[in-house]
Amino acid sequence: MSGRMKVGALISGRGTNLQALIDAAKDPAYPAEIVVVISNRPGAQGLERAAQAGIPAVTIDHKAYESREAFEAEVQKALGAHNVELVTLAGFMRVLTNSFIERWPNKIVNIHPSLLPSFPGVHVHEQALEAGVKVSGCTVHFVVPEVDAGPIIGQAVVPLRDDDTPDALATRILNAEHKLYPTCLRLIAEGRVRIEKGRTLVDARPSEFEVISPSS
Repeated sequence: MSGRMKVGALISGRGTNLQALIDAAKDPAYPAEIVVVISNRPGAQGLERAAQAGIPAVTIDHKAYESREAFEAEVQKALGAHNVELVTLAGFMRVLTNSFIERWPNKIVNIHPSLLPSFPGVHVHEQALEAGVKVSGCTVHFVVPEVDAGPIIGQAVVPLRDDDTPDALATRILNAEHKLYPTCLRLIAEGRVRIEKGRTLVDARPSEFEVISPSS
């Protein structure tokens, strides 16, 4: 595994996107490896996924700390102990402080279940259905202090159906996330993503980004 980018994953729950990254990294040719998984919630299923893959799994319960800064100091310590070079948020349900983000400039990556800048924040599938849009999807982006506003690395499109519910749409978009996230992480680890004037320039073929068909 020498020479692969060392990635730390922050999670809070099931860790399905984490599993997608773990599965991708099983290929020796994949340019990144998950070296530690950190959960702010004890008993999160994602911790079991990490353990089953032989990845160090760390619980740092945010409720045990008096401030976000104190909690993040422990997270930083765990990331440093594993020589992490890039942080992925894989269902991490905490808003990071500006000071933490500034310690990792363009080194924290998140996936959001909409086509940003449309529908940031929460309840995104309800927002999409209420707006009557014909497509939604997911976005991988770098994290900046403003929530869901960082430079976009990649997006996948999921068409809406006339009979869609928030849950049905969420399921299809999650399937797209599981394909998009490993693709974007690979591009970053291979040095094919750079930022100029607040935008990403991505050296990728169109075929490397999955466009989800209406039947998916």
